[in-house]
Amino acid sequence: MIVRRRLALILGAAAVTGVATALVLPTLHKTIDEITLPLRHEDIIRQQAAAKGLDPALIAGVIYAESKFRDLTSRAGAQGLMQLTPDTAEYIAKNSGGTKFQLDDLSTPQVNISYGAWYLRYLMNRYHDNLVLVLAAYNAGGGNVDRWVREGRTRVRDIPYAETREYIKRVIDARGAYAREYKDELGL
Repeated sequence: MIVRRRLALILGAAAVTGVATALVLPTLHKTIDEITLPLRHEDIIRQQAAAKGLDPALIAGVIYAESKFRDLTSRAGAQGLMQLTPDTAEYIAKNSGGTKFQLDDLSTPQVNISYGAWYLRYLMNRYHDNLVLVLAAYNAGGGNVDRWVREGRTRVRDIPYAETREYIKRVIDARGAYAREYKDELGL
C-alpha cells in the first residue's frame, strides 16, 4: 500500500512537472532571447526596412551593437538607438528631406531608426552592398573605410581598428539571431 502511494505520488509529480515544462518551455526561449538579445520597436524597424530596401534583421543588429535598444548618448556625442553623431544626423537631414530636424529628435525611436536606416542604405549604395565595408563605415567613418579600400583592406581581419572588427562581428552575429524574428520579411 505504501509503495503504491509513493509510486502514485512520484507519477503525479512527474505528470505535473511534464505539464509545467510543456507550458513554460515555449516561452522560456523567448524570455532568454529577450534578456540576452532584446528587440524593441519592431514595427518601426519593419517599416524602415521596407521603405529603404534593407534587411530588418540588419537594422536590429546595428541597433543591438550600438545601444542594445537603449536611448543613449555616447562620449563622442552619438545619440539614440542607432547612435548617430550630430554631424551625421545633420547630413542625413539635409539629404533626406528632413526639413524640421532638431538634434533632440534623435531620441525619438521613429526618427532615429529612420535616419539610421537611411544612412545604412546610403552606405550600402556607396560600398556596393559589401556588408563588411558598410558596417566598418557605420562604425569608423567613410573616410577611414575609403582609405582602407585604397590600401586593399577589405576583409574584417584587415581592418586596423580592433573596435571596428569587433563591432562588425557583433552586428553580424546579432543579425543572424534577429533573422528568426524577421523570417517572413526575409522570405525564410
